[in-house]
Amino acid sequence: MAANTTQGVLYVHSAPRALCQHVEWGIGRALGEPVNLQWTSQPVIRGSVRATYTWRGTAGTAAAIASQLRGWEHLRFEVTEDASEGTDGGRWMHTPGLGIFYAQMDAAGNMVVPEDRIRYAMELAGGNATELHRELQLALGQAWDEELEPFRADGGDTSVVWMHRVG
Repeated sequence: MAANTTQGVLYVHSAPRALCQHVEWGIGRALGEPVNLQWTSQPVIRGSVRATYTWRGTAGTAAAIASQLRGWEHLRFEVTEDASEGTDGGRWMHTPGLGIFYAQMDAAGNMVVPEDRIRYAMELAGGNATELHRELQLALGQAWDEELEPFRADGGDTSVVWMHRVG
């Protein structure tokens, strides 16, 4: 029986140039073959670069890619895996300050929040609507989306101003 194959996309939103070869090696280890990315300048952080890579592999490949890349200082990325027969899709996001986030994805690309996670949010919040809102934002990875959004732009938008927190 053939392995369950799928595909996905890796978005390296920002990486220091010195890290590029290491990122390619990590992706290659996850895929079992050498990878050469087309790196372009990332205008949000001077001296950083970005790349996009469409991959094909067995179900679970995106998790392997995320595992290879997570925890690298100054590396921001997202990796997606399409749903395949008998397997849900997924989305992994990573930022240096927040670490890794995972969400299950349906066949249409929508994030799926499992019933138990919603029940947990409701239990923690009790009757506090503000706390429920905070828990649901966490379950949806909103902090990761907000941090990555300026890096997702194509680079033609010069209105993005990236503020660094000191302290």
